[in-house]
Amino acid sequence: MNYKKILKNQKLRFMILSLLNFIPDKMMIKLQYYIKTGRKLDLNNPKRYSEKIQWYKLYYRNPIMHKCVDKLKVRDFIKEKGLSNILNELYGVYNKAEDIKFDDLPQKFVIKTTLGGGGLNVFICNDKKKLDYQTTIQILNTWLKNNPKKSYGREWAYEGGTNKLIIEKLIDNDGKELIDYKFFCFNGKISYVYVITERDMGKSAKLGIYDASFKKIDAYRQDEKRQDYQVKKPKNYDKMCDYAQKISKDFPHARVDFYNVNGNIIFGEITFYDGSGYMKYDPDSFDFEMGRNMKLEKYL
Repeated sequence: MNYKKILKNQKLRFMILSLLNFIPDKMMIKLQYYIKTGRKLDLNNPKRYSEKIQWYKLYYRNPIMHKCVDKLKVRDFIKEKGLSNILNELYGVYNKAEDIKFDDLPQKFVIKTTLGGGGLNVFICNDKKKLDYQTTIQILNTWLKNNPKKSYGREWAYEGGTNKLIIEKLIDNDGKELIDYKFFCFNGKISYVYVITERDMGKSAKLGIYDASFKKIDAYRQDEKRQDYQVKKPKNYDKMCDYAQKISKDFPHARVDFYNVNGNIIFGEITFYDGSGYMKYDPDSFDFEMGRNMKLEKYL
C-alpha cells in the first residue's frame, strides 16, 4: 500500500499518528510495518533486517541511545570516544527561536532541532541577507512545539528528550557536491555503506549500497532513486571506517554518518533505526542478508 499517495500531506499524516498515541507500541509497529511493507511482522523469530529493526525499537533498551540521537548531547558522546576533531563547528544552542542572535551568525549556517530525524526540521541558510527573521522564528518555534510524547515510528531512543535548537556551520564543500556516507555497523564492525549523492534536501537524492571495502553492490532501496555509477572511494576511507567502528562498538547495531570535505571527516549523526525499518529492498533477499548481520540471539 502506498499510503503517501492516499495521504499526501505530511503534516496530516503526523497529526493522525499523534491521535493514535493510545495504541500500544507493539500493536502500532505491527500495523505500520504491514501498511508500509505489505508483510506481516514476525517479532518472535525475526529474520529480515527490517523486522529486526522493529524488534530493536520495542525491546533493546540502552540508555546511552538517548544521548546518541540528541544532536547536542551526542557531541559529548563523540568527545568521550576521543574524536572531538570530527565534530562540526557549533554556533549556538537555544530553547526558543526568539533568543537567536542572528546578527552574530555568519552568512551561511544550518539550524536543526536536537531531536529531529529523517531529514526533518533542518533549516539551511545560504545567504543571511535574504533571510526573513520573523518568518524563520515562527517556523523554528513550530518545530519546537511539535515534539510528540511518542515518536511517529515508535522509536524508543527518541522519546523522553527535550527539544532544542542547535545552530552549526553549514557544510557546503566549497560549492562541490556534498556526499553523505552512512556506515551500517553491527557489534562495532562495518557491513555496508549507503552513499548518498545528488541530494536536493528534503526532495530527492540518489543512493548506492556498498560493501565494507567500498565496492558497489547490486541492491537498492525501492523508495530511493538508484545510483547507477560507482562513487570514488575517499582516500581516507580507512580512517572513516575506524571512526565508525569506535562510535558504534557499544551497540548491536548503529548507523554512523559522516561527510568528507577536502579530506576532513565531519560527523553527521548516529541512528539506530534506519528508515524506521520500513524499507523494501530490490532484490528482496538483501533484507535477509542485512538481517544476518544483526545478531540479536542473546537478546531474544
